[in-house]
Amino acid sequence: MKLVLIVLIILTALALGMGYLLCSFAVGIRRQTLEDARKWQEEHYDISWYDGLEKEDYTVTSYDGYLLHAQLLRNPAPSDRYILISHGYTDNRFGSLKYTKMYLDQGFHVILYDLRGHGENEPTFCTYSIRESRDLDVMIRDSRARHPEASLFGIHGESLGSATSVAVLRYKPRIDFVVADCGFSEIESVMRRGLRGMHVPGFMICPASLWAKARCGYFFREMRPIDSLADNLIPILFIHGAEDDFILPAHSEAMRKATRGYSELHLIPGAGHAASVLTAPDDYARYTGDFIRRVEAMKGGN
Repeated sequence: MKLVLIVLIILTALALGMGYLLCSFAVGIRRQTLEDARKWQEEHYDISWYDGLEKEDYTVTSYDGYLLHAQLLRNPAPSDRYILISHGYTDNRFGSLKYTKMYLDQGFHVILYDLRGHGENEPTFCTYSIRESRDLDVMIRDSRARHPEASLFGIHGESLGSATSVAVLRYKPRIDFVVADCGFSEIESVMRRGLRGMHVPGFMICPASLWAKARCGYFFREMRPIDSLADNLIPILFIHGAEDDFILPAHSEAMRKATRGYSELHLIPGAGHAASVLTAPDDYARYTGDFIRRVEAMKGGN
């Protein structure tokens, strides 16, 4: 009996230790610098138009005093359209440039910002849409206050930014539409899939989640953007790479079924994770443009 007890204690300690390491890996943000992110963009598509834009850099104080770094890119043409873009995990606001030119061409002023723990912001842990969505809610309210003339205001997110853009809907933000690209409906299944890829038993998510609760205040099972959609009426355009093997297209499919409001889903053939706009830029611009025109028609009919 004593030997069994010792073995159980050792196994529990090993599980907790491994859980701590997995938790640290999951919620830690191995973030890029602005310089590295810009270099990646320059190597993969043309951003020569960026430097010539009129810009405004500023910070926004979030709900808990945390500072978010943001940048307004003014459209060269007069406009009362605004779009706020949220980037993906480990990236920063430069990662949103792949969508910016498309929105400039559609007549939008574009607001970019660094998600919590990313870019120029202070380091912190990731809660996979919980704290991030509260930040986004503050960003939306701040943007509305700065630009009261906005007649059309939308948000766009990629991956973590997409999940955040869906999760913020629980706060009933004053926005006209959402474009959600390759977001997760809940993070736990993504983590379990990742563990299988690392040949780590799936049950190890349990001690890792306990550590996440202790360190961050939330279990992984609480990180569920899909739960924001039960009473949502804001139109959502879901876009997902058909070949995305990191966050499966089934996540966008589930969220489209969950929302009460108008929604569309477009799967991009041949596109992997967060690569849809680079794989099929013309289709991407057409899908977003058509969707926004439908949103405007719905607004006009109210």
